[in-house]
Amino acid sequence: MTPTLVRHDPVRDWVEIQERMLAPLYEAVYERLAVGPGTRLLGLDCGAGLALLMAAARGARVAGADRDAARLAHARRRLAGHGAALDEDRPAPGPYDVVTAFHRAPAGFALDHAVRGAAVVLAGWGPRERCASAAVLAEAGAEWTGAAHDDLPARAARAGLRPEGSGRVACPFGYADPDSAVRGLLSTGALDAAAAATDPARVEKELTEALHPYVRRDGTVWMPNVFTYVIARVP
Repeated sequence: MTPTLVRHDPVRDWVEIQERMLAPLYEAVYERLAVGPGTRLLGLDCGAGLALLMAAARGARVAGADRDAARLAHARRRLAGHGAALDEDRPAPGPYDVVTAFHRAPAGFALDHAVRGAAVVLAGWGPRERCASAAVLAEAGAEWTGAAHDDLPARAARAGLRPEGSGRVACPFGYADPDSAVRGLLSTGALDAAAAATDPARVEKELTEALHPYVRRDGTVWMPNVFTYVIARVP
């Protein structure tokens, strides 16, 4: 079944459909690092702020930065009352003892804001054969970035950080129907934004076709994925 082509707000779709899919990753990292009262945490490329909200709920003092003004505006609303410092360009001065880059932030940026011995977290897709959603996105034209699961320690080392440990977390992507799946996957920004804007019908058709193996009998969509993370320390 081809979803009805309707223009959606990608920020709203990210917040309402997609963002929660990564909650297991955030929670696993926070549990491993014992994030809680007394933790000063900075989220780079913090997006709409779910990861920061989860850290704040554990008692951490949080700050974030993101270049997407619309997502950051949502983060500000979501974190109102938590004393979070959020900025589009540069994060509020630290120092911080935990810095997370769950999405695309450069690892080296953390060195400017973290104390000696601080934990810096880098994350990405796991092995390709265990990431159904990444394979679906690749079929629809997204560039495969799953090599990050092998490259994360090297990225940390190149940034002057000291890799300390790693982990893998199951983050299945589940949707009520194919239309929700298409909207959620588009909201990730993994697909070429220009192509999605100039020929949205083609992009949505390709995504829908790639989703077929993951549509269950009741019409829901379920894709198993594994994400990986690396914890490195500021020397």
